[in-house]
Amino acid sequence: MTQPTTDLPYGTPQAPRVSVRGEAHLEVDPEIARIGITVTARGTDRRTALDDLTRRNTTALDLIKTYGDAVENLQTGAFSITPELTRHGRAERVRAYHGTVHITAELTDFTALGELTTRLADLDLTRIDGPTWALRPDSPAHGEARRQAVKEAVQRAREYAEALGTQLAALVELADTGTEPPTPYNPPPFAGTRMAFTAAETGETAAPPLDLEPQRQTITAQVNARFTMHPPQL
Repeated sequence: MTQPTTDLPYGTPQAPRVSVRGEAHLEVDPEIARIGITVTARGTDRRTALDDLTRRNTTALDLIKTYGDAVENLQTGAFSITPELTRHGRAERVRAYHGTVHITAELTDFTALGELTTRLADLDLTRIDGPTWALRPDSPAHGEARRQAVKEAVQRAREYAEALGTQLAALVELADTGTEPPTPYNPPPFAGTRMAFTAAETGETAAPPLDLEPQRQTITAQVNARFTMHPPQL
């Protein structure tokens, strides 16, 4: 009775195996710029702080929406109204109320980014964090990095086979070891330029648009590959 053959995880003299890793590193232009907007308000009573916060939040949102298709995504994050107690006395007396609203905007038109960032920074009690640069999850650059990693694995395996005076016979396994993050490092949220201007209060004229240079993104792809070779003549 013939025993069924099993796919052993190692080679044989008749079909030796070679295992290699293919890597690819690409630097590409970013596709998205993300900025964080923090709108704040302070009042001696809760209603005043809330009214000021609502008005400033509406002003910031209306300004962002005027840029139309340049803004791909706009969303409101955390909202808070926090009482500030007096430091002296046993009674819990409220000295003031602090309100904040966090907004996130993603832009694909970098020519409008500098102007929008500066105009937002000119609003009362508004802080801008960013920009942070990124690629879309479905960016073609990820696929290109993976294709280059596979080609590099095949080339490396072929060089090993040629060093033994033989050739590759077949692909046995190709495993994706994952793609690294698209940036050289992981910055904290909205790390980068920070601005907090109140031109309306200082009486200054509008600031000129910032010249923001996009940060190149690094993509790393890795694959593990196993091939069989024709038996070399050693």
